[in-house]
Amino acid sequence: MGKNGQPEITDVPYRPSLAAPIGMDVVDFTELLARGERRGIDLSAPQRPDFHHLIHVTEGTLRHRVDFTDCVVEEGGWLWVSSGQVHQYVPADLTTARGTIVIWQPGFVLADPPFDQSPLLPTGPHARAARLTLRHLIYEYADLASLPLDAHLQTLRMLLSVLLLRLSHVRPDPVSSAPVDDTFRRYSAALERDFHSSHRVADYAAALGYSPRTLTRATLTATGATAKQYLDARILLEAKRLLVHTDATAADISRTLGFTEPTDFAKFFRKRDGRTPLEFRAVARGQGCLTRATGVGDKQVQGGRDRRTA
Repeated sequence: MGKNGQPEITDVPYRPSLAAPIGMDVVDFTELLARGERRGIDLSAPQRPDFHHLIHVTEGTLRHRVDFTDCVVEEGGWLWVSSGQVHQYVPADLTTARGTIVIWQPGFVLADPPFDQSPLLPTGPHARAARLTLRHLIYEYADLASLPLDAHLQTLRMLLSVLLLRLSHVRPDPVSSAPVDDTFRRYSAALERDFHSSHRVADYAAALGYSPRTLTRATLTATGATAKQYLDARILLEAKRLLVHTDATAADISRTLGFTEPTDFAKFFRKRDGRTPLEFRAVARGQGCLTRATGVGDKQVQGGRDRRTA
């Protein structure tokens, strides 16, 4: 807890069960509660895992908070939470609902899931195919003896990729699953590593060996935002996380995010959000979660990665 009782963000490293293959794990809601208790993690408090979650509800309803969006996952629904996002469970729902959570480290499959991060509720053939694929994935996950380890891992990677691809076509207009341009991928990775200290696109361009114009073209293609808008959105998202989930002062957050003066941070925040940092904190804590994290076009930057909104 912070000094005023505000829960701090808990960074959660990937720690699979002893029997789990490297890079991926499958748990049900009951096991998740047990793991949280064993590891001293308050599931209702803000946590930032360094791995992806794919949550599937088979009975009941699960409420879930992801950064500044409250989600309701209905029976038969799915929710993807990206590595690096701040999210919170409602523990009471984990005791009344039933479901499965697939977790995996970045890089376990070739690409992030090619669909947005609002709850999915497949019907008809999509629902049946997704359930069958998950069932097969769970079977192969538990079957450690039939195949050599390398073949076992490759099977899990392929099945998880099939499941993610199937879910990407649940909506009438699915997000393209075309590979992300390597230029944007490198920029996004460098930004995620250095946004606390570097706020200029030109610095990233020089470090990566590109021109700022090249980074902007690649970022526009991948996200619909310019390279500068994408960078600023990531800084703004982290500022909002720290304002809502910690008791750090605006000056402390300013230093954490690499601003020379607190006044520069205040101007940056007001220009992009329309409020001062403390005004945002008061509204967010007094009226619940905000519905949008960044406001870059019709997409979001979440956890350092571009995601389309529903």
